Amino acid sequence: MNSSSEPLDEGGDAVVQSIQALQESQQTRFEGDTGQLTLETRRVLVQLLAGPVVDGQRHTKSWEVVLRDEAVLRSRLHDLFLDLVLDRDHQVAFLRQVVSDEVDVPILLRRNTLTFIETALLLFLRLRLTEADSQGERAVLSPQEMLEHLKVYERSDNVDQARFGRQCEAAVEKAKKLGLLRKLAGSNERMEVSSALKLLFPAEEIERLTAAYEAASKQEGVALEGGSGDEELEDDA
Repeated sequence: MNSSSEPLDEGGDAVVQSIQALQESQQTRFEGDTGQLTLETRRVLVQLLAGPVVDGQRHTKSWEVVLRDEAVLRSRLHDLFLDLVLDRDHQVAFLRQVVSDEVDVPILLRRNTLTFIETALLLFLRLRLTEADSQGERAVLSPQEMLEHLKVYERSDNVDQARFGRQCEAAVEKAKKLGLLRKLAGSNERMEVSSALKLLFPAEEIERLTAAYEAASKQEGVALEGGSGDEELEDDA
């Protein structure tokens, strides 16, 4: 065994780091604490549970912890019947509820219900993301572009345009709150669509929803909120 005065080789350094990490993980953080994870790992675990995503471009420190502690995070989440979805290419991580035919799985993730207009906005953002990807560009647009797009869903006989406008603005704010839109540095208004939308809004959903919303936009009496047009995203989203 090395004495304290002897230099440590590379293997010795690794042992010391492991011991330090173990000691760190065994430190109690509050009275009665029996947790075994480091403080930063616990914080990321909570961040994942709070949702909707850990975005590697925005949450750089958390993303590093996700990559470093992927195995232990997966294990803790599996204890809760949750699965960690990790996309290294797009630097996105979020949770999905485990579904199994073999065991009765209690549902932990709350579902985030979206109104017709909110879903229409996410569909628009998702399509813009697909278009940008095909051209090797970033999906960037302004709030005004989003609001202009949503106007197609306004009833021709709508007598409360102000209310409809507020619903559209609220949809944009919700997308920002969910982390699906992020402001560009140095820009007052323009925002980038998060790549997380690809995972939260899979391609098979796009075709179905596009057809439904194109039909709805041509009809009178489109539901502005609630009703059968509502969609749900797991929170995960």
